[in-house]
Amino acid sequence: MSTTTLDADIAAAPSQAEPEAEREVVPAPAPAATIAVSAAASTAAPAKRPRAPSRERTFGTKVAGQPAFVLHSYPYKETSLIIDLFTRDFGRVALIAKGAKRPHSQLRGVLQTFQPLSSSWVGKSELRTLTDAEWVGGMLPLEKTALLCGFYLNELLVKLLARDDAHPRLFDHYVATLNQLAHNEPAPIVLRKFERALLKETGVAADLTRCIETRRAVQADVVYVVDPERGPRPERAADPWPRVAGKTLLDMEREDYQDAATQAQSKQLMRFLLAHHLGGAPLNTRQILIDLMQL
Repeated sequence: MSTTTLDADIAAAPSQAEPEAEREVVPAPAPAATIAVSAAASTAAPAKRPRAPSRERTFGTKVAGQPAFVLHSYPYKETSLIIDLFTRDFGRVALIAKGAKRPHSQLRGVLQTFQPLSSSWVGKSELRTLTDAEWVGGMLPLEKTALLCGFYLNELLVKLLARDDAHPRLFDHYVATLNQLAHNEPAPIVLRKFERALLKETGVAADLTRCIETRRAVQADVVYVVDPERGPRPERAADPWPRVAGKTLLDMEREDYQDAATQAQSKQLMRFLLAHHLGGAPLNTRQILIDLMQL
């Protein structure tokens, strides 16, 4: 999160350290004529069948039981946190977790990264108030390199996802990716699949199977470059972009990364595409992973 966004979030946050008790609002007495009309209308109106209770409910500015993961958190005032939450049906939301840093807070041990949560919040501004979070369980913890890969995924989501923009399929892909990392599946392949899914779900991924110049299908034995905004075209001598075999592009669309050349070329291509869509902003966790691989 940038400094500008952080300042805006803190400026928008309420000044109280604890949530205010809700006040009962007593409406003013209505005129007698209005009461008579209302009574007649209510008598004539058919009774409505009550809705069956559901695990997830939305009441205006209240959300309850929303599947979520903590992407990032940082201190706010003396006892609270501001957390970036990735939710299935509301996308990335910013919440104040009041009192979460207190020793006996129920939220203290719950708001951990890579752990599935059932979350509830209230508010209609960009910075809302967390009212409840419960650990759901069912996932193995990430360790060693898998843990760093998880932080890399979170950094991508924080920097590429707009606030309050729902991506339920990407959320499901995120859960699957964490499970794959926890079960020690090959990190390079797992990350390439997620990176590609992220660009597709955010609407910036080009079709890798069709040449933008000939309008024909990509040929496996032809070398291409990929225009970040449009898609692949045959390479030229002066192209500064990474060169990729047509087979690699076709393999990426099929999510087939068994070929060593496909793994190497897709890594360079995704690094180039992500840098473009990030506007050149560095990814700190990626640099850490690169440094570790060089040890």
